[in-house]
Amino acid sequence: MTTFYVSYQQMSDTLFELFSAHGFSPNKAKSLSEVFTENSACGVISHGLNRVPLFVEFLQSALISRDAEAQCVESFSSIERWDGQNGPGILNAISCTNRAIELAKAHGMGMIALKNTNHWMRGGYYAWHAAKQNCISIMFTNTKPNMPAWGGKELRIGNNPFVISLPHKETPILLDMAMSQFSYGKMESFAKQEQTLPVEGGWNTSGKLSKNPQAIIDSQQSLPIGYWKGSALAIVLDMLATVLSGGQSTYKLGQKPEETGVSQVYICIDNNKISSSHLHAQLLEEIIEFTHSATPKTGEKGCFYPGEQSFLRKKESLQHGIAVDKTIWDKVLQL
Repeated sequence: MTTFYVSYQQMSDTLFELFSAHGFSPNKAKSLSEVFTENSACGVISHGLNRVPLFVEFLQSALISRDAEAQCVESFSSIERWDGQNGPGILNAISCTNRAIELAKAHGMGMIALKNTNHWMRGGYYAWHAAKQNCISIMFTNTKPNMPAWGGKELRIGNNPFVISLPHKETPILLDMAMSQFSYGKMESFAKQEQTLPVEGGWNTSGKLSKNPQAIIDSQQSLPIGYWKGSALAIVLDMLATVLSGGQSTYKLGQKPEETGVSQVYICIDNNKISSSHLHAQLLEEIIEFTHSATPKTGEKGCFYPGEQSFLRKKESLQHGIAVDKTIWDKVLQL
């Protein structure tokens, strides 16, 4: 893989032009370019620039309805069900996050359960947005089957990404994790760089645990976090997303040739209504300082709170540019 650096502004401008050329309005093209660029700058290029060609492919094959917009179909006070109309996952996620924030500001807590949507790319982006609005957030999505349930061989569960954020100064606390030890996007990034995983990430075609990302991608046998515990959590998140939204489960998603029409949940809590800003900051700093005070293990940089290293990566990206795979960048330019 040949790596070179693109400035934040250059990537954002290039993607804006690309999405505009594919028929998106200026506001929608701006939102799409911002999310893909922000994800790349934070070091999650697997759900940033690297996903752009596939996103465009889904648009061109009508697997994503370009002009569709999420709509509220049922309301229960501070809880609403929305239908994504099979529209772009990023734009639906922004709409639902903003609505969950509005409900939280009005009621203290708001929840949007969304069906018939598409890949939101990186859930952490929307949780970060909620935190900047002084809201605590909990968000999750189901996916097509891409992991074996613990104790079985066939694919039965999704890696169902799960996100939590809390407001904190300029760098919110942000947990963004899949239920697999590594997301497939992350393993693809390791494979492109011809690197092995730091720990076992799944089984190879011989049924043995492996650090070889390509072998795991080929077998489609990724490893749940916490073994049986991660498997159970993935199942419950799928159940919640499906039941709350009235949408499609991982089982139903697996019957399609491509992953479309997923179910998601967006929960926001207005931090202003549950604690003073001073007390909130004091309690978080207590936990952060205790975490930071641990003596680093040999070869490690120390302990970080969730999201801290992503924000450090973004700072580096803004100073030195975003590291990209030249092959992917050239493909995006051709699009």
